[in-house]
Amino acid sequence: MNDVEVLTPWHRIRAHWSAPTWLRTAHVVTGVPIALAALAVILGLVAASVVLVWTLVVPVVALSLLTWAVPLFTRLQRARFQAFLGVEIPRLPRPQGTRNPLGRLVRAARTGNTWRQLAYHLLAPLIGLVGFLGVVTAWAACLVAIGAAVHLWRVGGAWYAALPAGVALALLVAVPWVTRGITALDVIAAEALLGPNTSDLLAQRVESLRESRAEVVDAADAERRRLERDLHDGAQQRLVSLAMNLGMARATLTDLPDPAREVLVNAHEEAKQALKELRDLVRGLHPAVLNDQGLDAALSGVAARAPFPVRLNVDVPERASPTVEAVAFFVVSEALTNIAKHARASRAEVVVRHRDGSLRLSVHDDGRGGARLNGGTGLRGLAQRVGSVDGTLDIDSPAGGPTTITVELPCE
Repeated sequence: MNDVEVLTPWHRIRAHWSAPTWLRTAHVVTGVPIALAALAVILGLVAASVVLVWTLVVPVVALSLLTWAVPLFTRLQRARFQAFLGVEIPRLPRPQGTRNPLGRLVRAARTGNTWRQLAYHLLAPLIGLVGFLGVVTAWAACLVAIGAAVHLWRVGGAWYAALPAGVALALLVAVPWVTRGITALDVIAAEALLGPNTSDLLAQRVESLRESRAEVVDAADAERRRLERDLHDGAQQRLVSLAMNLGMARATLTDLPDPAREVLVNAHEEAKQALKELRDLVRGLHPAVLNDQGLDAALSGVAARAPFPVRLNVDVPERASPTVEAVAFFVVSEALTNIAKHARASRAEVVVRHRDGSLRLSVHDDGRGGARLNGGTGLRGLAQRVGSVDGTLDIDSPAGGPTTITVELPCE
């Protein structure tokens, strides 16, 4: 989504200032029938709703038709501004749809944009009629003055035609300014009532930022998966081969001098330690089992590696997006690591549920408690990672324990 640019009505008025006078005149003239048709439909449907309110059905049908007719006339007016003046009035945010007519009616009634559109369609006939009369009167007076000047010139000569000719010239200069003034007033009203207001623009901006952030998070997660594959298929395999060769040399070359054998043993141990650290790094970037077998299998591996008993309960009938699964995995992994380092717990429990469009997980331990978001970088990092996907994190950790970390991640 492109960034939303907030412009004042005057900036948008200037967009049509260079339009030819005949286009501005056509804009004024065509606005009258559209405005009168919209007024007739709106008043007719409202009148039917009021008169037949006792039937209950007619008001619902009539007002439902009104919620369909108002946006239709708004699109016609928006097309008129674009065609004749070159002014593009931004589209209004589309409300969330529902198949229930009564629900659509209630939603439309609660939306300020509906009332602003109604206000324009009730105001447009007044602007249109005043503009029509002003423009037509100005053009008619100009044509009359020109005709009078030509007639007097033929009858009495140039001196007799001077006055009406001057009036005709003045009207030729004034008519474009009259049309500009009327169309400028129409643009101001349409921009204020048919276009998005400040709240709509801010909502669009927030939505744009949310989508941009989601793209950045997805790109970062994809990059972590790529690094994991490269390290797993490249450097890790080379280290495995190196450690195997050193192990075979250590087992077979038993007649080496002690200094050489000591170097070989140290090299073998260093290779195994480097392989272990690389495996931990690869697992920390993005575990391959998470992509292949899902969250249950990945969390089972984390629970099995914990230095204390972990009871794991995962109920995820449908897999979430890879980004959400990665966040859930790292939350549980980091939480168990923090428990091992700081909580002095004898056991822990991890529960994961996928319900109502959300992935809910909780990590509970029987440690000493006292965990706080501002107590260290670990929990702050969890909160930041959860917030990157619009999730929520809650910590219940009184002094003396126990501690429960609850996380909810949206899965739409």
